[in-house]
Amino acid sequence: MTSWIYLLLAILLEVAGTTSMKLSEGLSKPVPSIMMFIFYVLCFSSLSMALKEMEVGIAYAIWSGLGTAIVAIIGVIVFKDAFTVKKVIAVGLIIAGCVLLNLGDGAHGQQAAKLPQDTGMAAK
Repeated sequence: MTSWIYLLLAILLEVAGTTSMKLSEGLSKPVPSIMMFIFYVLCFSSLSMALKEMEVGIAYAIWSGLGTAIVAIIGVIVFKDAFTVKKVIAVGLIIAGCVLLNLGDGAHGQQAAKLPQDTGMAAK
């Protein structure tokens, strides 16, 4: 369960970092530029903590998919990006894909990945 909290935190921090990147106007504004850096460092730290207990493929797909969907929504609401039917369908498909990945094979992404040292296959 802790891994899901770290993953959610990583998603929110990634969204904050990307939003700060937009606000930095090409890194020309110092405060949003510094915030972007801080958010991304914290984001990848949280994501690495989530990966201690989650499958990397599932975690990365959910992190990138939901992050992309949320950023697209923020773009429309905050930055007045174009709001098109194609964009709505695309965001819907991203979210549906994340839900399907989470449902997966019943493991719900909770099984830790087996590393070579865990399976006795580590190089000696």
